Amino acid sequence: MSLWRHLGDAKVVDLAQPMRTGMPQSPNHPRFRMVIERRHGDMVREDGGSAANEVILTGGHVGTHVDALGHVSQDGYVHGGIEASGIQSHLGLSRHGIETFPPYVGRAVLLDVTAVHGVDVLPPGYEVTPGDLEAARRRAGVELRGGEAVLIGTGWSREWDRPARFTGEEGGVPGPGPDAARWLVGHGAAVVGGETIAFEHIPAGRGHATLPVHRILLVEAGVNIVETMRLTELIALGVPEFLLVLNPLPVVGATGAPVRPLAVLAA
Repeated sequence: MSLWRHLGDAKVVDLAQPMRTGMPQSPNHPRFRMVIERRHGDMVREDGGSAANEVILTGGHVGTHVDALGHVSQDGYVHGGIEASGIQSHLGLSRHGIETFPPYVGRAVLLDVTAVHGVDVLPPGYEVTPGDLEAARRRAGVELRGGEAVLIGTGWSREWDRPARFTGEEGGVPGPGPDAARWLVGHGAAVVGGETIAFEHIPAGRGHATLPVHRILLVEAGVNIVETMRLTELIALGVPEFLLVLNPLPVVGATGAPVRPLAVLAA
């Protein structure tokens, strides 16, 4: 009963971007579409009742989502030295699919790099460094403990309604570079997340030509990534640590899946 008493006055912050046709997403993945397949009145029951339903078409890396460890390979191998060609088929991955991601319910730390620089949004193409992350940690007065979640605040959620800018067509996207990725691994992060389509520093004009942070986290370290998070409200509240509930759809064999992360803040 004590658990419910603690949660009774807690504030819950939704960290997912709304999914709708035409929303910003990577051109490397199938476009999201939602259409009403049956409308009210198409079929009416004898008591006058009716129902509507829809068809949803989406890739696993569209909207707020979690990357499975099998999403990225390097030189033909995924995490654990497993040969990628031996675990994939038209049915999906036989190893490291998103269904193997255990639901995460635990402490998360927000490292707000915008606060370090005194801005609402980091500049397009800005590379987040270990110095930025350490400064954000010190500013928040929190410690990082192994096996927990770490989110990086770049303010990029504010650009959601400007698709060309959000996807990096206008000057790139701010995000962690390889050194920052190694810093996260060195601090024992079990899962990491950010506000951009790719949890990467994307320079102007480069697009997703290379994804070294994905290689370091997914392939080398076995750290799952949450992308396209909406951190605006969380940043505004200035709460650096909270309970994170993270449970992607368990689509068997998928390389990623949509998720609706929830931050539970103590009263």
